[in-house]
Amino acid sequence: MSVVTLAPYTPDQHDAVCALKVAPEQVVFSGQAEQFVTQPDADMDIHVIHADGALVGFFRIDLDYARIHDFAAPGDLGLRSVIVDHRHQGRGIGSAMIRALPVYLARHYPGATDIWLTVNLRNPGARKSYLNGGFVDNGAHYLGGDAGPQHILHMTLEPALSRSSA
Repeated sequence: MSVVTLAPYTPDQHDAVCALKVAPEQVVFSGQAEQFVTQPDADMDIHVIHADGALVGFFRIDLDYARIHDFAAPGDLGLRSVIVDHRHQGRGIGSAMIRALPVYLARHYPGATDIWLTVNLRNPGARKSYLNGGFVDNGAHYLGGDAGPQHILHMTLEPALSRSSA
């Protein structure tokens, strides 16, 4: 199993992040990383995923997720555009990244209590990674997805104090 770490994106990583690619059939679900670093959104923070020291993935944290998704409360975070390069998929990196999120988010977003995401019903591999990492599917669906209906997944983030003692 790879050692997976997360870090904020820095501009010197631009070329490495742009080189990350998902398989053609996955583009409809996630897009490609290049589009997000060349046209950043002010309400989204970009983060990178390293496995055994190599940059292998990318994700964004939506700081205003409730603006578009009425199931989230103001101040809740949204996990968006999770990309693990196609050459590194199938090694548990996605699930390990999700398991690392609570501690990572506590450090970078100390006031956050909840994080949400939506995952397409036609993307069972991604859904499995999110569930293995600690997200919960309550059975509801988001019908506004560009590529069709999506599962709504949620994770409650424990207060930073209780996580630091674990």
